[in-house]
Amino acid sequence: MATTVAKKKKTLRKAPPSGKGLTFEKVWAMMQESDKRQAERLKETERFLRENALQQKERADQLDKQLSKLGNRFGEMVEYMVKPNLIAKFHVLGFDFEKVYMDASIKDKTNNIFTEVDITLENGDKIMLVEVKSKPNNEDILEHIKRIEKVRFHANLRGEKRKYLGAVAGMVFKESEKQFALKNGFFVIEPSGETFLITAPEGEYSPREW
Repeated sequence: MATTVAKKKKTLRKAPPSGKGLTFEKVWAMMQESDKRQAERLKETERFLRENALQQKERADQLDKQLSKLGNRFGEMVEYMVKPNLIAKFHVLGFDFEKVYMDASIKDKTNNIFTEVDITLENGDKIMLVEVKSKPNNEDILEHIKRIEKVRFHANLRGEKRKYLGAVAGMVFKESEKQFALKNGFFVIEPSGETFLITAPEGEYSPREW
């Protein structure tokens, strides 16, 4: 039995200690290799982010150019097609406007009232204020309400008694935005074939007057 114990002790003494063969230099080299791989992954990630950011910027620049061209074409359409025919189109709807002009503005420093109107139609009784957008959204429609309220307030200061109405013109109208405009009492002006169509709020929605 003593012999067996001695053999076991001898066997234990021969077992290599944990970590045998790992020197400081080897551990340091392993750490350096790990840091190198991490740095390479970081550089690859940074390169990917730079390339992705560049692609996004190029797409954004291209979109801006397209929107700019679209806005210019829509401005030309309003100037040469919509404006000259607005009086006739509204006449069909029962409005006899006598004048139409573009880009009216109010700059009243005394009363702190500043706003601009894209197209204005008027006669002895009513004034129609038209907001023009290439692709109107609900925020544009709400903003036009605020615009007309400013104009109405400024008109009251001058003793102007005529009623104000509103319209929104757009090259592209989503059905939801169109219905939102009609719901708020606005006339909707949009392309139709080679000309344009004016849709009046009707039924439960009537033209709103300010």
